[in-house]
Amino acid sequence: MPTPSPRPLLMDCDTGIDDAVALLYLCRSDGADLRAVTTVAGNTTAERAARNTLQVLETAGRTRIPVAAGAAATLRGDTHPEAGFVHGEGGLGGVTLPEPAAAPDPRHAVDLIIDTARQAGGDLHILATAPLTNLALALREEPRLPELVPHVTVMGGAVHHPGNISPVAEANIGHDPEAALEVLTAGWDLTLVPLDVTMRENLTEEHRQRLLACGNPVGRLAGEILDFYFAFHEETALPFRGSACHDPLAAGIALGEVAPTTAPRLAVTVDTADGAARGALVADTRGIHRGYPELPGANATVVLETDGTFPELLVERLCQARK
Repeated sequence: MPTPSPRPLLMDCDTGIDDAVALLYLCRSDGADLRAVTTVAGNTTAERAARNTLQVLETAGRTRIPVAAGAAATLRGDTHPEAGFVHGEGGLGGVTLPEPAAAPDPRHAVDLIIDTARQAGGDLHILATAPLTNLALALREEPRLPELVPHVTVMGGAVHHPGNISPVAEANIGHDPEAALEVLTAGWDLTLVPLDVTMRENLTEEHRQRLLACGNPVGRLAGEILDFYFAFHEETALPFRGSACHDPLAAGIALGEVAPTTAPRLAVTVDTADGAARGALVADTRGIHRGYPELPGANATVVLETDGTFPELLVERLCQARK
């Protein structure tokens, strides 16, 4: 059988540690044709996230991919604290990298999203691993975007799992609920990768030591930045030293390299009211005891389970020699 062509991708992110590991994974994946990266305020500022992205891409030897900074605040003008307690000062676990040789693309992230979608001729796949402000603004600027982009994968939300910025809200959805609502209900083919599944796929200290020892700069960088991330997870979320695979798992699903074992079609929306449930992903799971039959109004494929083997794939991919 002929080898499938690499999948054209645009990644919209807020480059902290897990975004960086996802970027490194994409750069090492033959199935990914990474056309552009856009950044938004989230784990750090949009501008710092763009700088982090350029540094990560340079480590991977991918200096020609355009990177543009975007929204500095939410749709309603809110700003939120940077997540230094999760991702370290600057967003990359406190690891110091050389100043990137490349400069950010002068376009706003919204313009780069629209331009890349138009140039891809209907083949672009968007992977969003951050608050969805840039995508919502792009939809407002170009209402035909769902026709130009055949598929969108979003790392975000929590269905049965607790939230991570409130009892019910996950960060990427909860930091800009209005934007998330616009993106999730825009009518395009959408896959959601929520905490329910990302918290099941865990990197361990054994994985990190393999990354540090693998002898290439991509694996070494991943191992170095994960140190801070592991400490956070051990203190707050996991009973061992390790981390969830939030953004890397979403990247694997976007590429088709991870096959979900449970991924029902569900109707999803977002709570945008100013109350205790603000930012919660509201998913219609009333068919849970009947195997999640597709109910009226279903607008997203929601990945709830995978087979638990992704961390091994991730480490192998990051440790392989560059082709």
